[in-house]
Amino acid sequence: MIVKTISLLIVGLFILNAQMHGQDWRQKVDYRMEIDLDVESHNFTGTQRLFYYNNSPDTLNQVYYHLYFNAFQPGSMMDVRSRNLPDPDRRVGDRIFHLKPEEEGHLHVKSLKLEGKAQSVKEQGTVLEVLLSEPILPHSVVMLEMEFYGQVPIQIRRNGRDNAEGIAYSMGQWYPKMAAYDRNGWHADPYVAREFYAPFGNFDVKITLDEKYTVGATGHLENASSIGRGYSDEKVKKTREGMLTWHFKAQNVHDFVWAADPDYTHTTVETIDGITLHFFYQDNRRTRDIWEALPVVMQKSFEIAQARFGKYPYRDFSFIQGGDYAMEYPQATLVTGERNSLGSLVGSCLHEIMHSWFQGVIGTDERYHGWMDEGFASYGDLYIQQELRKLGILNGRLQEFLYAGAYDGYKRLVLSGLEEPLSTHADHYNANGIYNIAVYSKGNVLIHQLEYIVGKEDFERGLSKFFNKYKFKHPTPSDFFKVFEEVSGMQLDWYHNYFVNTTKFIDYSITSLEPAGDSTRVDLERKGHMPMPVDLEVRLKDGSVEWYTIPLVVMRNEKVTDGEIDYQVLPDWQWTNPTYTFTLPYPFSEVDVITIDPTRRLADIDLTNNIKSTAEN
Repeated sequence: MIVKTISLLIVGLFILNAQMHGQDWRQKVDYRMEIDLDVESHNFTGTQRLFYYNNSPDTLNQVYYHLYFNAFQPGSMMDVRSRNLPDPDRRVGDRIFHLKPEEEGHLHVKSLKLEGKAQSVKEQGTVLEVLLSEPILPHSVVMLEMEFYGQVPIQIRRNGRDNAEGIAYSMGQWYPKMAAYDRNGWHADPYVAREFYAPFGNFDVKITLDEKYTVGATGHLENASSIGRGYSDEKVKKTREGMLTWHFKAQNVHDFVWAADPDYTHTTVETIDGITLHFFYQDNRRTRDIWEALPVVMQKSFEIAQARFGKYPYRDFSFIQGGDYAMEYPQATLVTGERNSLGSLVGSCLHEIMHSWFQGVIGTDERYHGWMDEGFASYGDLYIQQELRKLGILNGRLQEFLYAGAYDGYKRLVLSGLEEPLSTHADHYNANGIYNIAVYSKGNVLIHQLEYIVGKEDFERGLSKFFNKYKFKHPTPSDFFKVFEEVSGMQLDWYHNYFVNTTKFIDYSITSLEPAGDSTRVDLERKGHMPMPVDLEVRLKDGSVEWYTIPLVVMRNEKVTDGEIDYQVLPDWQWTNPTYTFTLPYPFSEVDVITIDPTRRLADIDLTNNIKSTAEN
């Protein structure tokens, strides 16, 4: 009776909290799962008890689960799509089409109950459709109980068994996963190629398999004293003959990954903030030196990341050799370990830990907003690499313009004529190469160019505010830009629209410098279709430098400082006008050269017309 009363009280408080927050809601999940894996057949069985919190104001008559392993079967949508792209992912190609039955992936639901009542389910490839016998009411919690079974596929993309480096199991996307539901409804997209979106929640997972294997996973190992294997100094305690059960818990995450291999070496190191970093790798001549050097680098990297981007909110992170190159998961990454250099391994690991900030904690819909995932990770990992070089921890010269590669990639994309808007769904780009340049390079440019628009001080404030305001909240691009509007006092919807929703590009030129009495006339032209504020550096012949900025009228504000630069603000440039003229208060004879944005943060596709000297007249 006491337990029932407490349960009712908790539910009551939950409902009250949801009502108090009004429209500010997000669904929540609470998984309790057990899986038994047969390492001989690669088949597994599992149970799942899912507490689903419907925080929405909507009545749900159906739910959907993802069954990702079913993508690894001949004739699947992933297989067909790969074989019909002009540039298929080399890791996939036609490999799925040629899988033998014992090499395929399978994930099926044997039974599903809602509050103890059996439900009718329909499997559609990688999606399970469940038309509920009773609706899930707004602001309520229900329990869904499931039995499932499957087969681990040969490692092809991200997950699977027996990868190219001999890692036995890379278990990403291994369980029936509740689809995301938000203000736009259900997101039950088939698994075709890339990226994920799911509600935050808690995971309590027990993994049972052959005792010879060591397991690394999302979360914290609860039974370390029974496991040993680098988690503790205790000896292994078998749960049953020849088998061992690993019990992990993770709170406030949107996914759970694990990997297992009989030859894993497991080491740990703690950061200055008390985060335990785990390293799982096969100790051999191809991996030993770089993996032994990795902990010190990652220790410092976490320190740099927390200082710049926000506090990492978990107690563990695992770097696990596995997968097909590198893939991020909450509190863990799968990354191939046989690299040519420490720099290669560090670069991949840095990119993946940055996902822990801007995907693992932020939780954007990375299928529709890939730039908020890959763009941020690319921006962050380059920043940390530069800081590591400054400290002498990572070899390599300091980059004069840190994001030059991203800008160059984006410009090549524009000039190719094949660019698609950043708002394109990740699976629907016409080519893999176009997607990669868009979300990684253009996404990186979008973020760095935002610093150009609002100035360094407001950019740093905005970056910090965005992370702290929207962690665990699945923000959209509109949420992101709104934060920077708040800190800068500018309107940025034009930037959002042009750079995310269109493929219009930036191209400004200085068309002429002319004497104008005791002054100098400057004529500018916007040759591209995307308007931007224009910064100008004016160098005089006496060696002095003046900075000017021309805001857009639609910004409704302007930057006046940008790090060590103080700007003189010129009248607004109306976006309808292709040309702009202003006058410098210096005789033509005193002016040396004028340059549009020498900081190179403006993504102008043609820099040859961005500089003009009076000597040319």
